[in-house]
Amino acid sequence: QVQLVESGGGLVQAGGSLRLSCAASGRTFSRYGMGWFRQAPGKEREIVGAITGNGNIRYYAASVKGRFTISRDNANNTVYLQMNSLKPEDTAVYYCAADRTPGRVVVATTLVDYTYWGQGTQVTVSS
Repeated sequence: QVQLVESGGGLVQAGGSLRLSCAASGRTFSRYGMGWFRQAPGKEREIVGAITGNGNIRYYAASVKGRFTISRDNANNTVYLQMNSLKPEDTAVYYCAADRTPGRVVVATTLVDYTYWGQGTQVTVSS
């Protein structure tokens, strides 16, 4: 059983920054890609960024590219999402998720690629 626990959400003014963390337990963390997703009220869950197990390949949604950075620390079983230049439209519940396929050599970018999810952390950006 894999457990993912997000932290770091909160309320921030537009233009500010937040750093989300996701602590993982339960399996060999470095073998699995990780993703960050978000879901705003009334909208579908969407991918924000993803990273391969070894951290060599990263993917970003167009809406966050250049502002958000995904990274991971395999020694501490943690994945991060650094969010800079935040906008009100970034307001959402942010979730981390673990890829269902170990050793995937490319980043997984769709919901069905992920099998374990955290409980989510709220990010609110005020204008």
